Amino acid sequence: MKKVLYIINPISGIGKQKILEKLLAKYSAKNIDYTIKYTKYAKHAIELTTQNSNNFDAIIVVGGDGSVNEVGQSLINSNTAFGIIPTGSGNGLARHLKIPLKIKDAILNINNFNVVTLDSASINNTFFINVAGIGFDALIAHKFAKYGKRGFSSYIRITSKEFKKFKAQKINLSIDGNKINDEVFLLSIANGSQFGNNAYIAPTASMSDGELNITTLKKFPLISAPKLAYKLFTKKIDKLKIAKAYKAKHIVIEQKGEILAHIDGEPITFFDKIEINIIPNSLKIII
Repeated sequence: MKKVLYIINPISGIGKQKILEKLLAKYSAKNIDYTIKYTKYAKHAIELTTQNSNNFDAIIVVGGDGSVNEVGQSLINSNTAFGIIPTGSGNGLARHLKIPLKIKDAILNINNFNVVTLDSASINNTFFINVAGIGFDALIAHKFAKYGKRGFSSYIRITSKEFKKFKAQKINLSIDGNKINDEVFLLSIANGSQFGNNAYIAPTASMSDGELNITTLKKFPLISAPKLAYKLFTKKIDKLKIAKAYKAKHIVIEQKGEILAHIDGEPITFFDKIEINIIPNSLKIII
C-alpha cells in the first residue's frame, strides 16, 4: 500500500482541479491510500509539503507551475516521491516530463508509481525545478502578479506595453568560471526545456545530465516577434542570431542593485548577485 498526499491549489489555471476528488474516488488504484489537503494562501504548499513529507511515499501537487515548484523544491534530497497533476495554464514541467494533461490520465499515471531521480537547482537561498530567469520575462512576471486581471489577454496587454520601454540589461556572467560581459533582453536558466505551452526556451535541456542550460536573447525589433515565436514553439530558438546557448553546473550573474527575476513564472527579487548551482540526482519524480 502506497501512502499518497494530494496538495491542491484550488485557484490555479482554469479550474479543472475542482473535479479531482470525484475522479480520485473513481480512478485511484486500490493500493493507493490517499489524503487530500488544499492550499489556503501563498507558499502554503511549501508548509504542507515540509510538514508531511516523512509521512507519505509520495506528495502530488495539483496546480500550475508555481505550485509545482513550491512542492517540488520542498522535496529536494528527500526520499518522498514528487508527482504532478497539471491544472495550470502553462504546465511547463509536466509537459517536459510528458505527464498527461488530462486529470484522469494523470491519476492513472500516479497509480503506475514509475519513479525516477532527476536533477534540480539552487538559486541563492531558494530552489527551482524547471526554469528561472532575468530580463524581460522576469519583468512581465512581476507586472502580471500585480495586475488586476489574470488570463492570456492580460498577459499580452502587459507584454505589448512593456516591450516598447524595455532596454537590454548589462550583466556580468560567469559560466563554470568563464567570465562573459553581455547585454541581454532575457536570460533563462533551464533545467527543463520549456516555459510551458510547448514554448521551448532550451530545446536540448535534460533533467538527468547534471548540467543547466542557459539561453540569452538580444533585444530585437517588434516586427521580428512572430519569427521568434515560431522558433520558440518549433524547438529552434537557439538557432536565432540573437540567441546564445551555454551549458554549466555553476552560474553567477552580477548586476548592480535590484535584479528582477522569476522562478517558473513566479516573481522574485534579488540584489547585486545571483548564484545558481545544479543539484544532480536530487529529486524523485513520478513520470
